[in-house]
Amino acid sequence: MVAVANQKGGVGKTTTTVNLAAALVSHGWRVAVLDLDPQANATTALGIDPRVPRASTYDVVLDGTPLQDVLVPSVEGMATGAPHGGQLWCLPATLDLAGAEVELVSASAREQRLATALRTVLAQGSPALDVVLVDTPPSLGLLTLLGLVAADGVLIPVQSEYYALEGLSALLHTLSLVRASLNPPLDIAAVLLTMVDGRTRLSADVAAEVRRHFPDTVLRTTIPRSVRVSEAPSHGRSVLTHDPTSAGAIAYHAAAEELATRLTQRQASTRVTDLRRPA
Repeated sequence: MVAVANQKGGVGKTTTTVNLAAALVSHGWRVAVLDLDPQANATTALGIDPRVPRASTYDVVLDGTPLQDVLVPSVEGMATGAPHGGQLWCLPATLDLAGAEVELVSASAREQRLATALRTVLAQGSPALDVVLVDTPPSLGLLTLLGLVAADGVLIPVQSEYYALEGLSALLHTLSLVRASLNPPLDIAAVLLTMVDGRTRLSADVAAEVRRHFPDTVLRTTIPRSVRVSEAPSHGRSVLTHDPTSAGAIAYHAAAEELATRLTQRQASTRVTDLRRPA
């Protein structure tokens, strides 16, 4: 399981979660997106209306509802024309999740609730999943902590802007605290540069600085600033189905391939997620 996290807002976190999920599905993987953000943007981007009354992330983390009973099949998986039975599921967020931070304060074993639910569904194999991506809120509150405790690794989207590294330092501090007391195996799975404008010196400078700090974890692929990527969520779909020939769609395909290769190499030392491509 991979938590997509960055405390800084507007870095393309939800966009990255949804589009990487769609790209993996298009290659035949069975993917679940867990929406931990009360804004429910990932839920909306996958074509699921968060205003419709239904069981949601809130019920899983507050009431102990089995995760497999809450997962909703997304039409995005069918839209990508996924071969080999590739599927995309979503654990939707609703407005109820906005109050979860307060309610979790007094809850027992609060940090482990999502991890426990996820272990159960993976052990039962229903639905069968190859990878789980968690979209976390743009903050370092309890909901983000739930995702970090449940994850094997963290994917960090970093916007190619001047203040990019400021939010990153705070996140790295949080990751060290989580490793120390709650989830020792947690590490950085990858760093992905987003909203890159190849015409500007600033983007190049930020990319160079990020690569200097994380020489072994930054993906070679970068995501360009793109109108198609920005407008796709308003249509309830990924950029891969909105405009499959766009620069953004091509970039997310490449990023997904690169990320999957890295995670597959890690599989020998993890026990939760198997990202091998189906035969």
